[in-house]
Amino acid sequence: MSNYSKQTNWGQFIPLVTVFFFWGFVAASNDILIPVFQKAFNLSQTESMLVQICFYVAYTVGSLIYMAVSKSLKQDLINKIGYKNGLILGLLISAAGTLLFYPAANMASFPLMISGLFIVGLGFSLQQIVANPLAIEVGPTETGSQRLTMAGGINNLGTTIGPLLVSFAIFGSASTANTEASIESVKIPYLMLGAAFVLVAIMLKFSSLPAITPTNTKDTDDVIPGDHKTSAFQYPQLVMGMIAIFVYVGVEVSTASNLPAYMEKSLGFETKDVAPYISLYWASLMIGRWTGAVEAFDLSAGFKKILRFLAPYLAFGVFLLVNAIAKHDLSPFYVYGAVIIVMIICDIMSQGNPARMLLIFSLAGITALLIGMFTTGMVSVYAFTSVGLFCSTLWPCIFALAINGLGKHTNQGSGYLIMMIMGGGIVSFTQGYIADKTNIHFSYIVGVICFAYLAFYAVRVTGILKSQGIDLDKISKGSGH
Repeated sequence: MSNYSKQTNWGQFIPLVTVFFFWGFVAASNDILIPVFQKAFNLSQTESMLVQICFYVAYTVGSLIYMAVSKSLKQDLINKIGYKNGLILGLLISAAGTLLFYPAANMASFPLMISGLFIVGLGFSLQQIVANPLAIEVGPTETGSQRLTMAGGINNLGTTIGPLLVSFAIFGSASTANTEASIESVKIPYLMLGAAFVLVAIMLKFSSLPAITPTNTKDTDDVIPGDHKTSAFQYPQLVMGMIAIFVYVGVEVSTASNLPAYMEKSLGFETKDVAPYISLYWASLMIGRWTGAVEAFDLSAGFKKILRFLAPYLAFGVFLLVNAIAKHDLSPFYVYGAVIIVMIICDIMSQGNPARMLLIFSLAGITALLIGMFTTGMVSVYAFTSVGLFCSTLWPCIFALAINGLGKHTNQGSGYLIMMIMGGGIVSFTQGYIADKTNIHFSYIVGVICFAYLAFYAVRVTGILKSQGIDLDKISKGSGH
């Protein structure tokens, strides 16, 4: 561990991971905006999901714009302007999006509000393209996956804190009697967020981050002998993996996006009281990822077994701490400690094999959703919330399986996978539409279908990769998105 500390340039890494925090902060905070917008603009559940549509489709649009610009320049855009400048540009684009919240709030314009979120998402798409290779570059390549795992943990810290801070900014403290929010109360927290984007951009400008990432410019040609495929689309593990990323991000986002409406309409919660449960959902991803991060460190097998139990409860402790600071009643959450044990058992059963983990966690996700659908009260809330635990490690599993064996087409394949983040918006919109036609309780069948495909992919991709001579036990998982 000491050798790892000396080798990594923490002066470069620490300012870099602030952007990972922002991604999580904004994505989870959208779940607080949805019920606020729904009441302020008198939206249906389907219409309120336009928040997620605009935010997540922006990732795809941003990727397409990036490809188009690079093609017109006949050179990769980031290679031309530099990785540091690319990251700064992405932050400034996101900051510009937050500025739209001011006139949107004054004019009470929902289209202008979601346009602002769309621009924030465009900036995030560029940041996504840049930040991961930079996280590898600020230290030795062999410890790059450790830094990406740590950055994923920072992302989930943002998802845990974001809903609480935005809820506090809109409604005040939990002890106040304020239960309604005017649309104008939204503009100040997002203007402050924009200012934070600009501040971090300035900090990065004067940081020692490298301008380019030479490790990403190597032209590798490590395809399977005799394999002369000309496109990433010719690999079935990638094509099926793109669908898997689409439905994975979809079920992860839609489960949380529709939770406030379920708790308000079915259980009688006030909008301001939903924030701790949204925070718990996103903290569940942090709990799972901190557990999975244990494998990223060079530790003895015995110590890893101990950490498998300590890491998730340390992350759970972070959730309890931030909610205690926010003056929320913690008594409803202690029972969740028992639910975490189920996730730990699933992690141990997977034995580090990404296909096995994808299958086990997908089946656990189906079980959690079905329990939520066929129960009521707080049992259903904890069941829906636990979906976060079982989504926690799926991104790196799918990503690792989808790009394995692509050789020189790996970067192209990675870009296509990032584009499929749009599933977060489209699946949320689909669930919202079904909720309007039936009820929110039943609408979670959408998540069951998503997990069912992921379980199918886990089985199918195992056969595909084995036929290509790839040992799945040797595939290393990456970090969360």
